Amino acid sequence: MTAELIPNQQIDLRGTPCPINFIRCRLALEGLKDKERLQVDLDRGEPEAMVVPGLVEAGHRVEIIAQENTWLRLMVTCGGG
Repeated sequence: MTAELIPNQQIDLRGTPCPINFIRCRLALEGLKDKERLQVDLDRGEPEAMVVPGLVEAGHRVEIIAQENTWLRLMVTCGGG
């Protein structure tokens, strides 16, 4: 991972149902300053389909930095959308 992609905070939401996973992402982002990064591990399927667009719509930049068959890792830049 390059220095610019080092997260300021990390959360593992694998196994967390919707909409709780989205709410936890939003709460974690509230504690960050503009341009700080949150690393999120998230299940595939409904969580991916709901959380990623929701964060983008809220004005954050979302990048997929790793993925497996059942989960993916996001780097969310606070206010970076």
